[in-house]
Amino acid sequence: MTRDVLLSVRNLTIPLPPGLDRVNAVEDVSYDLNNGEILCIVGESGSGKSMTANAIMGLLPPHLRPTQGQILLQGKDLLTMPEPQLRDLRGRAMGMIFQEPLSALNPLMRVGDQLSEVMEVHHVGDAATRERRVLELLDLVGLPDPATLRHVYPFRLSGGQRQRVMIAMALALEPVMLIADEPTTALDVTTQAQILELIARIQRSKGMGVMFITHDFGVVAEIADRVVVMQHGRLVEQGPAAEVLNAPRHPYTRRLIAAVPSRSAGDTRQSHAGTPLLQVSGLRKTYRTGGGLFGKARVVHAVRDVSFNVARGETLGIVGESGSGKSTVGRCLLKLIPVDGGSMRFQGEDIVPLSPQAFRPRRRHLQMIFQDPFASLNPRQTIGRILSDAQVANGVARSDAEAKARELLRLVGLEPSAFDRYPSEFSGGQRQRVGIARALMLDPELIVADESVSALDVSVQAQVLALLRELQQRLNLAIIFITHDLRVAAQVCDRIAVMYKGEIVEEGPPSQVIDAPRHPYTQGLIAAIPGRDWTPPMTGVPLEAEV
Repeated sequence: MTRDVLLSVRNLTIPLPPGLDRVNAVEDVSYDLNNGEILCIVGESGSGKSMTANAIMGLLPPHLRPTQGQILLQGKDLLTMPEPQLRDLRGRAMGMIFQEPLSALNPLMRVGDQLSEVMEVHHVGDAATRERRVLELLDLVGLPDPATLRHVYPFRLSGGQRQRVMIAMALALEPVMLIADEPTTALDVTTQAQILELIARIQRSKGMGVMFITHDFGVVAEIADRVVVMQHGRLVEQGPAAEVLNAPRHPYTRRLIAAVPSRSAGDTRQSHAGTPLLQVSGLRKTYRTGGGLFGKARVVHAVRDVSFNVARGETLGIVGESGSGKSTVGRCLLKLIPVDGGSMRFQGEDIVPLSPQAFRPRRRHLQMIFQDPFASLNPRQTIGRILSDAQVANGVARSDAEAKARELLRLVGLEPSAFDRYPSEFSGGQRQRVGIARALMLDPELIVADESVSALDVSVQAQVLALLRELQQRLNLAIIFITHDLRVAAQVCDRIAVMYKGEIVEEGPPSQVIDAPRHPYTQGLIAAIPGRDWTPPMTGVPLEAEV
């Protein structure tokens, strides 16, 4: 079926300020978005995909202006359009859904007022008309009880609910084009599936053109009609989704697809017999919130009677959605929060009753790799200082600690110069390597990796996971791998424990949990994996060594 061109990007070039790693953020990029189709723009961080979207919306900062090209929306060049006219098009003709809705929504305004403001700014209807439209929009995006929810502030909503509000705002004026910039990256798999289905359903019913920016090929397989692949600001491949996904031509596309974790688990992991390094039994953690003058007390059973064992050299995956209790378990294991009940026997000793002072000498044996390496690294200290301080605090001479820090940086694949650089000078994948090096500084026997690859591009994710496997084999580490991504768990874990509402509802080897799940919750998680019916082709192209 022939479709009319809705948006045409022609020879777009956006330069970067001098002194950066390349001359242009976007270089000579051309592609079309047709009416009634979903076009996925795919690429890693820094590929230029979001920069192109911001140029279309007129949201580039003043120091980044296109020096070449056209952006034609229904034949009108957005780059030559006066700002007042472009401002009027934003919302009326073009809507945008951002990656982080909490940052994009005003925390001091109720949800309904923010939706109404979109219409008021564009002089649409009177107050009563806008009020009816707000309720219609909240209902359209599947939010419960719109009449009540319109009075709620964004921080009271879950991540998925906030993203639905963002979609409602983008659709308020019924635009002809919708840009969705990584709108599901931070969401759990079931919430992600709901948002993808919602966008696809609205796109079909409204006949809009949708530009969907993502680095997840599972999402591409789920929703895309056509695909554009970008690398270092250049367009390297484009075509129908089935063609790009199943017969990629460009080496970069083939490398990206080769890095996609398979859903199938197989039987490649080994079993670990012998005395467990860690034995957790009947672990409980309860939070109490509210009460007093402003509301009734609320009790949340974050962890309920959780038990499991981990052996030396073994990786146990703890899988579940946000709120399942998996990260709370991780924090309990390192005694970052007090435990309400149960035992945690590490090397045969129950560490639950130990005071902070008594536990401190044992802390070096249990370390954590955090989800956000940038937030967990001191921006004012060099990497060398960050790594060596932990050993110095444990009585090691500064010179010896620095020598070990340099050795670990080499071990995790970073250049010697990394020692004297600051966290802001590294990419996300490089910072995560620093986080791994820091966790290894005190020669731990158990590492808790809490969503340690969830924020990384697919190829960087594959490299970090390979690094963790290599280090585990070399050092005989036990790893507790906390994640919401069953595809990742299937590749790296010897056993998987699935958590739901604070409880472990299923546990076993990946081949059983992933390929033959017994519990309905596990079955639901697997059914929600985007692109679950797509099997990445064997491209035979190795990953690049650099992160």
